[in-house]
Amino acid sequence: MLRIRNAAVATLAIGATALAASQDFKSLPKSSVRIDGSSTVYPITEAVAEEFSKVAPQVNVTVGLSGTGGGFKRFCAGEIDISDASRPIKKSEVDQAKASGIEFIEVPVAFDGLTIVAHPRNKFVDKLTVEQVTRIFSANGGVKTWKDLDPAWPAQTIKVFSPGTDSGTFDYFREVTVGKDGKMRSDMTVSEDDNVLVTGVAGDPNSIGFFGCAYYFENKDKVRAVPIVNKKGEAILPAHDTVTSGAYEPFSRPLFIYVNRKAADRPEIDALVRFYLEKAPKLVEEVGYVALPESVYGSAMTNWKNRRTGSQFMDASGNPVHGPITSIYK
Repeated sequence: MLRIRNAAVATLAIGATALAASQDFKSLPKSSVRIDGSSTVYPITEAVAEEFSKVAPQVNVTVGLSGTGGGFKRFCAGEIDISDASRPIKKSEVDQAKASGIEFIEVPVAFDGLTIVAHPRNKFVDKLTVEQVTRIFSANGGVKTWKDLDPAWPAQTIKVFSPGTDSGTFDYFREVTVGKDGKMRSDMTVSEDDNVLVTGVAGDPNSIGFFGCAYYFENKDKVRAVPIVNKKGEAILPAHDTVTSGAYEPFSRPLFIYVNRKAADRPEIDALVRFYLEKAPKLVEEVGYVALPESVYGSAMTNWKNRRTGSQFMDASGNPVHGPITSIYK
């Protein structure tokens, strides 16, 4: 179990009694809900599951963290009810779901600022451009030492840490750096467990890595976030305001849960998702991420009540839709 979840849940002050007034949780059947997927979304969903168990103890909610890709594989095979995802669903995954007769409802739950981190003793890397980040992580970047990146920096070999290839964090990072079809360097140390990455970067003064901002906020005493130069030439750190405004580009991204449409009609899952959306603004902040605008949560709740299927981040031809989430979820 991740430490961040324990630390966050201990501080929660959820108004479960107020919510119970509008939903009869005691009438829910004794049942189980199966969730798996993103390690980035895991702390949010695990916190929601723990709070939900207080008002509906007869519903057993299990939350796994096999990575976004791993979660979608299980989801598209009908093995789980809900998939946590740190990126929108891909066309290939939609096709797999269709082949299994599965429709889904997409529910955005939070913003994340994917954070580039270095060892605290590394003082010379005071900022990085996206181009420099790409060169470090790319198979064709030609960067083995810090000096390869900047002649003024030491000729020390860089040790690179990355989430595993089943991770939505990895997919998103690759797309905004080397490109969707680009190749990442093969000598990275990879793990689906972000705590392993934190330990790795904290253990080597010449290391660099990346993961969701919540893991950085939880481990500020072990690793240092590197400011990223955006299109305006500003060196920006991930924070509530910079992620919400889009100033922390291109590493700000939305996080999701995907719900099996047939499962959505089960009363325990309907109650859980409504609970999730009503409590998300506070829970998300408590576990170290950034809450979505109120209008987006409102649109997501409307979509849920209307059982709107499909992804709003994909057009009718299966092409990705880009833009501010407030324009995508109107």
